[in-house]
Amino acid sequence: MCGIVGYTGLQPAAPILVSGLKKLEYRGYDSSGIAVEQGGSITCVCRAGKIDALEQSLGAFQLTGSCGIGHTRWATHGAPSEANAHPHMSCDGKIAIVHNGIIENHDELRRILEGRGHEFTSQTDSEVIVHLIEDAYASLAFDVSEADDLVDAVGGRVPHQPTVEVRRGEPSLLAQAVNMASSLLIGSWAICAMTEFEPGKIVCARKESPLVVGRGVNGMYISSDMTALSGIAKEVCVLEDGQLAELDERTFDVFKAHDDELIRVTPSMTELDWTVDWMDRGRFSDFMMKEISEQPRVIRDTLEDRFNGSALTVSELGLTHEELNLIDRVYIIACGTSYHASLIAKNLIEGWARIPCEVEVASEFRYRDPIITPSTLVVAVSQSGETADTLAAIRDAKIKGAKVFGITNVIGSPVARESDGVIYTKANKEVAVASTKSFTGQIVSLTLLAMLLAQSKGRLSQGQIRMLFTELVDTASQAEEILKDTEAVNEAAFACKDAHSAMFIGRGMGAAVAEEGALKLKEISYLHAEAYPAGEMKHGPIALIEPGFPVIAVATESPTYDKVLSNIQEAKARGAKIIAVATEGDERIGEFADHVIFIPKVRDALSPITAIIPLQLLAREIAILRGCNIDQPRNLAKSVTVE
Repeated sequence: MCGIVGYTGLQPAAPILVSGLKKLEYRGYDSSGIAVEQGGSITCVCRAGKIDALEQSLGAFQLTGSCGIGHTRWATHGAPSEANAHPHMSCDGKIAIVHNGIIENHDELRRILEGRGHEFTSQTDSEVIVHLIEDAYASLAFDVSEADDLVDAVGGRVPHQPTVEVRRGEPSLLAQAVNMASSLLIGSWAICAMTEFEPGKIVCARKESPLVVGRGVNGMYISSDMTALSGIAKEVCVLEDGQLAELDERTFDVFKAHDDELIRVTPSMTELDWTVDWMDRGRFSDFMMKEISEQPRVIRDTLEDRFNGSALTVSELGLTHEELNLIDRVYIIACGTSYHASLIAKNLIEGWARIPCEVEVASEFRYRDPIITPSTLVVAVSQSGETADTLAAIRDAKIKGAKVFGITNVIGSPVARESDGVIYTKANKEVAVASTKSFTGQIVSLTLLAMLLAQSKGRLSQGQIRMLFTELVDTASQAEEILKDTEAVNEAAFACKDAHSAMFIGRGMGAAVAEEGALKLKEISYLHAEAYPAGEMKHGPIALIEPGFPVIAVATESPTYDKVLSNIQEAKARGAKIIAVATEGDERIGEFADHVIFIPKVRDALSPITAIIPLQLLAREIAILRGCNIDQPRNLAKSVTVE
């Protein structure tokens, strides 16, 4: 969701901050801003709308300072506006902060701070942070160490010169103030702060919201997403919950909050070898089409070195085959597109491994009391590896004794770090908000997990594993075949472009594919769509059908094909316009469908990998015909890092 960047070093900060914010545009946002320290003061510039508006306005400010922080905001508390955009400033303009996350007790804190004379200029929950830091800095600068609580500490404004000196390697006054302020917050946060009293210094802290420190040739960097550091930082440190980092132009220190103190810890550095190639659309008009076209590569990369000729091998598995054999219940927790991939996995795990499997929306899982024992496996599926609801759910599951397994696209992400084992989807960076190649990578990874469980349980023989793996690899070339000819998709899209609503139907594997197809259409074309198991249509949804109403049916070769065909006829009899995704060679479907999109023949268990591609293409083409923003649909964020 929101994005943070920061820089302190040898070069002007403003261009670096704007460049970093542009790399984070894919996450979704509605306003942006930067704050730069120069000449003993901080200049803050914010604009609603796209980063281009911010960039165009910066010329009037002549920002040459080499220390600054920036932010892209996705509105939660308060409407998208310049006033609500970050950075936020203290009352005297001497401290600036940016914040990702949600402060749950902001109303209470705001009342206390307003009662002590602080003036608020925004509707956001984030603004309380800068005023808390302002008060904390004042108390430290006056050396009010005997204060029992920040709320009872000396008020007023920060003095012109701090009276407490700090030695190298010890936390600065700003670091101490950020720690004091954080101790009063309830919720989640990634915070970056700077003050004109400590030129060239940035302090950042995190709790349940990602934050990364990067070291480059020309200075130190901060971001909520490694994406912004690609091409500029040589190595990075991923901050852990409760950690705080203090940066200057040369280096940085990491501290761990312990009670009221900050204890210095040794940072763990990781080399960052990403390039900025993923930012180039190449020959494609939008990132979504580029990423749809990358799905054959994702399938091959995710499966590379996963089979040694006789058995599946996953080097990052983290769980032994003996531990997998003891599993007697599986919960898969996910949100959005990842949830639909998980519905497919449920069928595979129960069908191949014969283990009961439930799929749960992550935001609901943590608020009920599921049956969890040491033999329960909880699988967390998250493209970014930082989805707030999913992270909270797996933390609860671990406390209850479950084994936790992650399916994610991001190496070193919170889901990966907090899981007992992981399978990486190898999709690389996905820029378009509507997930496509990550969905395919998740299906392939979850299919591998289902096969691993079946292999460990002895439910599938060596020969069966070999056959399934070979067919799984073959889906890459089948996906390439689908992408070669999109004429049928384009014709179907033209027939749907003026619709007000649409219905997706399917059975078995096709029902989950229908769910994802409907989501894609809603996300990028703003055309209302619902998905139902085809047999449910007559239990209510059929009332929606009128002449010309689009019904998109996943009617691939499967044990339920005849049933789906019957449901298609029910819709057709009531005037529906039928678009069908069907298997090559199907001679019956043309009798009932107005438009047929054929895909290569594939085993039913693997059909979602190929069947989803026409629906992704269909949603994109309809969105184009309706004049929508393909890569950055309204109101949506790429990574949902708050509840």
